[in-house]
Amino acid sequence: MEVTILMPCLNEAETLADCIAAAQRGLANAGVEGEILIADNGSIDGSQDIARVLGARVVDVPEKGYGNALRTGMEAAHGRFLIMGDSDRSYDFAAIKPFVEKLRAGADLVMGCRMPRGGGKIIPGAMPWKHRWIGNPALTFIGRLLFRCPAHDFHCGLRALSKEAFLKLDLRTTGMEFASEMVIKASLRGLRIEEVPITLHKDGRSRPPHLRSWRDGWRHLRFMLLFSPRWLLLYPGLLMLLAGGGFFSRLMIGPIAVKGVNFDLNTLEIASLLVQFGYQMVLLAGFVRIFAYTRGFLPPNHILSRAFSFFTLEKGLLSGLAILLAGLGLISLTLLDWATAGFGNLDPLANTRPVIAGRTLVSLGLQTLIFSLVFSYLGIDEKPSKRK
Repeated sequence: MEVTILMPCLNEAETLADCIAAAQRGLANAGVEGEILIADNGSIDGSQDIARVLGARVVDVPEKGYGNALRTGMEAAHGRFLIMGDSDRSYDFAAIKPFVEKLRAGADLVMGCRMPRGGGKIIPGAMPWKHRWIGNPALTFIGRLLFRCPAHDFHCGLRALSKEAFLKLDLRTTGMEFASEMVIKASLRGLRIEEVPITLHKDGRSRPPHLRSWRDGWRHLRFMLLFSPRWLLLYPGLLMLLAGGGFFSRLMIGPIAVKGVNFDLNTLEIASLLVQFGYQMVLLAGFVRIFAYTRGFLPPNHILSRAFSFFTLEKGLLSGLAILLAGLGLISLTLLDWATAGFGNLDPLANTRPVIAGRTLVSLGLQTLIFSLVFSYLGIDEKPSKRK
């Protein structure tokens, strides 16, 4: 069988029959052998019976969630190509031929595009203004920036992929972020992504949609950021580390004045804080990357594998210990000065700088020791685990 048209369903009795009829026309128009599969997520309005009467196959998905419904449906699909879309009459399943043609031509994932900038069309009233002018453009921009995805409509619900690509992606999320996971993983794994302009119609429901704009928008954004530790942690961390390190190094020499504004010990404290936070964010970026790689969320990375062979636990522990001892040494010098002064008052301008520097190095050394142990633990399993 060449094509499975998959529709997630939760109480769609009002519109499901029209969607199935359109899908049947779509299979006939495309001249392909196919099936219509309804992944029912616990409907109580008779949607399952409607689907069966009209010749569609139904798979029951007791675990709630958009992602659960689609993933279970894809696993049960018989087709070599999987075309999915909502069963609310907002997408025209009769117009699936361009998707099939692109999949036959070698595309791994074919995204529908509702947005005019990608050639699509939105019927008036079909998309809320906050989705069209805020949510979708913002999330699509972030997705294209972080993952170099060519799609102009990152979250279009009408899309298609090969069953082979689905198995490669190892999709895991259960909710609305499933749509983001599919595109992100396809981009990270270098799969061939193409786009088909489509028309978005006003849905036929008399009830509110299942989508919750702000909640689900945040879930998509959170997922994208978590899959891009470079932008969430590494780049901000490096910026803080470089800026803080620059100020820190200069202020260790002595105070500076810029156009009558003096920078001294208080600024040095802030610079120290930036260095510590920046260093921790850089280490956390490495932690997230390694965790995602070893657990199969991200594809294999040869650079990461070579880094594991070079940055061993022993090297990390020795580096952390050296930084820690350097910091303790600076603090010891101040303690020696204090003892020499009979444990009386010390000149803060002369002695505070070494204490700040020592405290900073102690913090960096301890972080290096701890993260070396964590990285080594994660590196025990260097091959991504497979979902059962």
